Amino acid sequence: MSKNVYMDNSATTPLKKEVLDAMIPYLTRFYGNPSSIYSLGRESKKAIDRARDTVANIFGAKSNEIYFTGGGSEADNWALKGVAYANKKKGNHIITTKIEHHGILHTCEYLEKQGFQVTYLDVDEYGLIDIEELKNSITDKTILITIMYANNEIGTIQPIKEIGQIAKEHKIYFHTDAVQAVGNIDIDVNELNIDLMSASAHKLYGPKGVGVLYIRNGVRIDNLVHGGAQERKKRAGTENVASIVGLAYALELAYDNLKEHNDKLSKLRNKFINDIMDNIKYVKLNGHPEKRLPGNVNVSIEYVEGEALLLSLDMEGIAASSGSACTSGSLDPSHVLLAIGLPHEIAHGSLRFSLGDFNTEEEIDYVVCKLKDIVARLRAMSPLYENVEGE
Repeated sequence: MSKNVYMDNSATTPLKKEVLDAMIPYLTRFYGNPSSIYSLGRESKKAIDRARDTVANIFGAKSNEIYFTGGGSEADNWALKGVAYANKKKGNHIITTKIEHHGILHTCEYLEKQGFQVTYLDVDEYGLIDIEELKNSITDKTILITIMYANNEIGTIQPIKEIGQIAKEHKIYFHTDAVQAVGNIDIDVNELNIDLMSASAHKLYGPKGVGVLYIRNGVRIDNLVHGGAQERKKRAGTENVASIVGLAYALELAYDNLKEHNDKLSKLRNKFINDIMDNIKYVKLNGHPEKRLPGNVNVSIEYVEGEALLLSLDMEGIAASSGSACTSGSLDPSHVLLAIGLPHEIAHGSLRFSLGDFNTEEEIDYVVCKLKDIVARLRAMSPLYENVEGE
């Protein structure tokens, strides 16, 4: 009988019970509109203020620099469009990378249609940018550098402090999509010279549909959502009070247990990688071997299709994701895997396992055992594998 093994925590994490418990009062008893002056509304407003203080303290920010959003993609859109439009008299050039989340890449494509120019930095075989290429890409028209903290597919962590210092020296705003990094890495926005930063609750055992954009005081930025006076007149709409409370509490739990979380996941990750390599031939680890998220395992398995692997794993009760975009209706493999130099045929055989707080060694043993059998079965049907020398 198959188990239920969830290893797609980079896509979303389960909501922790204690986070749900913190949210429930604001879904049931304290349901007042935070903009109302009566006591029920004031209770909601106090809860938002407490949450804002919590988030600010964790990131070394000021409370009035924290803005709650509808998620990471909204935060990314706001950071890029807001800075671009507010600073277009100064310049129209943005620098990003080829491996960003689509929340960044598609926003950059949109801005290009509006007359902005975007430089897409290359990355090396591990997914790291070249600092010299970044420096050489800066012009007198550059208004924003946006580079993700840690990659959602291959887990590679960028040299954020160095990037922030370069941006500061050139008086250019620096935004980082930290959706995958938050809850896994200790982040101080001042130490890292970050001007804007996106985060999302559902990547750290909080609710879906709520996120954060940190905006350093003094940053010129336009509104993305117009309407009422919420979020200090910068982001209109009645606040999602219960989810904001859940976000702050999930963040607090994550940073109270950061070392324990990272130690556990790093140990599981290393075991997982070693066991896959020891049991299956023709496997390549994607991403940096050391500068990577603690729970990220991304591998390319030659002579098999990622989609077939995913479906076969699902039949065994294992949830993971693929480096191939086949499941989204595209025949192209992941833009991240192509950017690090993988040929199409190898990129198509990629899997991402992302471990979380609830995964165990027993689950890893089970997944490796099933994966070994699945790969053997799929390769037995592959004419390409028949021609592999020595097989």
